[in-house]
Order: sequence, then C-alpha cells, then structure tokens
Amino acid sequence: MKTQNARILAYLEHGKPITPMTALNRFGVLRLAARIAELKRRGHDIRTHMVRRGSKVFAAYRLV
Repeated sequence: MKTQNARILAYLEHGKPITPMTALNRFGVLRLAARIAELKRRGHDIRTHMVRRGSKVFAAYRLV
C-alpha cells in the first residue's frame, strides 16, 4: 500500500489541486498541511492558495 504522501503526490501530479476535504474523502488524510510540509521538505514545489467559500476559508495545494 502506498503512503499518504505518495498518494497525495500522485494526485497532485495529475494537475489537480487538493484541499483538506478532498484529502480526507479520497485518502483518509486528516492532517493535509503536515503531509504537504513533508513533501515540500523533500523538494516538491507545491503552492498554497487560500480559498474562500461563503464564511469558510481553506487551503488548496497545487504542484507547480
């Protein structure tokens, strides 16, 4: 079985942005920001964009 980081990276490599809700629903990842930080430390260029939907604000991550 692939690690959470490997599954998240594969998802990002398909050009799709990932949000905490997507990570939870697709991969069971509760701490997406921590997994993204680990991927960044490994040298992956991942950008963070803050998204506002109504009164909610959350991060969306995209591989550059």
